[in-house]
Amino acid sequence: MTIKAGILTLAAGQLLAVHALDDGIGRTPHLGWSSWNVAQCNSASEKYALDTANKFVSLGLKDLGYEYVNIDDCWLTKSRDGNGKLVPDPNKWPNGIKAVADQIHGMGLKFGLYGCAGQQTCAGYPGSDGSTHAASDVAQLAEWGVDFWKYDNCYTPCLDNPPPQTCGRPSGSTKTWYAPMRDAIIAAQETHPIHFNLCNWGRDNVWEWGAEYGHSWRMSVDNWGDWASIERIASAAGSIAQYSGPGGFNDLDMLYLGSSKISAAEGRLHFGLWAIAKSPLVLGLDLDNIPSDILKLVSNKGLIDINQDSLGKAAAPFRPANSPEPVNGKIYPYWAGPLSDGVVIGLVAGTQGGTYAVNFKDVPGLEDGDYSWEEVYTGQTGTGSSVSFDIELHDIRVVKVTTA
Repeated sequence: MTIKAGILTLAAGQLLAVHALDDGIGRTPHLGWSSWNVAQCNSASEKYALDTANKFVSLGLKDLGYEYVNIDDCWLTKSRDGNGKLVPDPNKWPNGIKAVADQIHGMGLKFGLYGCAGQQTCAGYPGSDGSTHAASDVAQLAEWGVDFWKYDNCYTPCLDNPPPQTCGRPSGSTKTWYAPMRDAIIAAQETHPIHFNLCNWGRDNVWEWGAEYGHSWRMSVDNWGDWASIERIASAAGSIAQYSGPGGFNDLDMLYLGSSKISAAEGRLHFGLWAIAKSPLVLGLDLDNIPSDILKLVSNKGLIDINQDSLGKAAAPFRPANSPEPVNGKIYPYWAGPLSDGVVIGLVAGTQGGTYAVNFKDVPGLEDGDYSWEEVYTGQTGTGSSVSFDIELHDIRVVKVTTA
């Protein structure tokens, strides 16, 4: 295997071993919803959690595999109680956390919450402060039946004192303050398994060690719901694809579909590339008001099946014969990744529209010859030794080639 300028080359059948927490959690990327992009602090409530769970069922998303209903920052009161315990905001959670988690579990779904490794969360609520509250906080999560814990990186140790919300000069490595929470979650797994999501913004090359600490890890700063974010995140994800695998996946951040800052084509590229890169697919929009075209997009079973393929290997850029040099910060046009029954190919018009073609013999995992294929957005199918599509700027075609 070689990595050069963001292009990953694997010999046929060669896979990079990923050392993950061996606890059976996160064998495929998690699918779900997160509250933050909906209404920030105002959506961190019992009402949003239960409404979303019901929408998972009524919109058919549960049947497609979406299962995590995750509440982000601001679900707490501003202070811990006299025993140092976290206190859900009674105005937002009149029935408490456990009652809501129990209802969501009763629907066959899972429930997640948000915490922070620093002294405070990013919005100024109590953090776990490294090892200070890690064991106690995990005990509460297990008691409530929380299935997912997003762990942020605000107000963590910093050479600036007191530490600011976002430290530009960290005092040490994020490993140091993520380890106590990891250890507490491992200790509690027999009582109640928890998916541990490391939200350290891609610092300290988290993809190199994240699988030893959690089940998914944010590999970049936030997705701001514009083309620049999609381009920035996707171009970076291509060069670290080999670190994803069953039990631990690069998290490209929430899907910002429906944003007024991106076009329909950019939305297809956003969802399609996140899917083949084996990112968690986490919806960041109000399901009570989801546009029909966005619902159709996120309900694309072909893409979800590729994302959830049991092999768990992320697609990465490859360079066919006579193809252009990669450009730093731009999304390369040609992507491929192994599936349990074939290979997925992504053709990405990230920098210009036009005709994009590839011979299967140039694709990692395929050989010279004829194969059956399907393009999962248009439903177009065919048989042959190559594929070709006219693709508009910032759009994508995702082709599943069957070898089994």
